[in-house]
Amino acid sequence: MSCVAVIGLVGKSMFFDVPRFHKGGETIAAHSYYEEWGGKGFNQAVAAARQDASVSFLGAVSSSDVKPLKEFCSKEGVRAVLAAKKNATASAAILTDGTGETRVTVYAGAELAPKDVDGFAEVIATADILLLNNEVPETVNLRASEIAEARGVKIVFNPAPARPLPEALKRRVSLWTPNEFEERALGDVPGEVVTTLGAKGCRIRSTGEVIPAPRVRAVDSTGAGDTFTAVLAVRLAEGAPLHDACAAACAAAAESVAVRHVMPSIPRRAVSRLLK
Repeated sequence: MSCVAVIGLVGKSMFFDVPRFHKGGETIAAHSYYEEWGGKGFNQAVAAARQDASVSFLGAVSSSDVKPLKEFCSKEGVRAVLAAKKNATASAAILTDGTGETRVTVYAGAELAPKDVDGFAEVIATADILLLNNEVPETVNLRASEIAEARGVKIVFNPAPARPLPEALKRRVSLWTPNEFEERALGDVPGEVVTTLGAKGCRIRSTGEVIPAPRVRAVDSTGAGDTFTAVLAVRLAEGAPLHDACAAACAAAAESVAVRHVMPSIPRRAVSRLLK
């Protein structure tokens, strides 16, 4: 069994199904409302666990949310290491229009600190892959990358949301998973780059190869990139060639966009329609 460590944001995701997006100061009535736990790192942790990996997740939440979140993670097979904070847990409002496109507003809320990563050091050390993203403070990613580098653990980095990154962090990353906008912001970096292309699949930078995604009827793209990154990381941790890992990641992401919201959409390997 592959072992994946994930560090990231976890929070409360609130979904609003709207007929179209707002213009100016317009008020629009939502057709429906749904809420669930979310966040890039958290989504990736659940997605990796549903691919039968051994997964540990480090995140920060309000002390009042520690118990319910640990209970949820236990059911998903994710070992949750939660730093209890005084601030409110992070939250996000996700608007989805009639075409499946999304608009997301995020409140950072409780945040990790480098000292929290130190308590997660042995988990990182025993992982096959460490998953990082930009929804946590830069100092947290720097500390985690230092530990991973010292222990010879490969880092897969999802550079979302896009922001400038320190060279010390860039040189420690083995694989990047940006979308097309994030790839332009990322520029030239050490390590391989696999760019997600939405319905077109993904592109491997070193070879220029585009790996297509299965055709599906998309209803909600939220979380598709997180599913892609997690499945890619798990397959690589299992020793799959990059091409094959990308193909599996594209299939999983395609399957996810055919289902509304994030947690219900993340495929389980044992019962997936598209994953082998």
